[in-house]
Amino acid sequence: MNTNIFHLSIELFVGFLALLIITKILGKTQITQITPFDFISALVLGELVGNAIYDKDISVWYVLYAIALWGMLIYTVELLTQKFKGTRKILEGKPAIVIRNGKLDRDQLKKNKLDINQLQHLLRDKDVFSIREVEFAILEANGSVNVLKKSNYVTPTRKDLNLTPQQVNLPISIILDGEVLWDNLSEAGFNEIWLNRQLTYHGITNPEQVLFAEWLEGEPLFVTSYHL
Repeated sequence: MNTNIFHLSIELFVGFLALLIITKILGKTQITQITPFDFISALVLGELVGNAIYDKDISVWYVLYAIALWGMLIYTVELLTQKFKGTRKILEGKPAIVIRNGKLDRDQLKKNKLDINQLQHLLRDKDVFSIREVEFAILEANGSVNVLKKSNYVTPTRKDLNLTPQQVNLPISIILDGEVLWDNLSEAGFNEIWLNRQLTYHGITNPEQVLFAEWLEGEPLFVTSYHL
């Protein structure tokens, strides 16, 4: 590899800025360890070390310089976020409330490039299997979701109160992003006529007006429209 320190410095600075931009473009859900930029920075450092091991054309001093320069850039970013609070939003990101007062915030979902399926997956990681249980859900800077449940779904449990156990049913998504999931509707034992009646009850004339709809045994159809 024929290059020099000056060219390496330029490439690293450009790479540093490019990675920062890419992690912002990819969104929070792409990487779920530490922060997205920290994760990619670790990968870059690992690649630099790997080059020293496997590429005989690259000298050890060349790689050491690259590691030192990259480490200095990362350290500078850490200092900036500690000294200047205004830089944290840009360099580290900030939490986003994707469910507020029990309602999905479509604008925040779009802004953070998070679709309903991804949100459901993140909620299941928190042992939440239905969006209707959630009062607030916060998408953190590292891509995880923290949940504050509605009062009816928090402890104490039925066991704590010595109540008779009830059958647990899995909620079924009926509409996602305006599209009816016909297989799920059929699995729930319903048809298009039933769905239209349910939507009419909620003042909705077309499934395309629905951001999310979910059915749960023994409960009315849970519907969130695009226009709350």
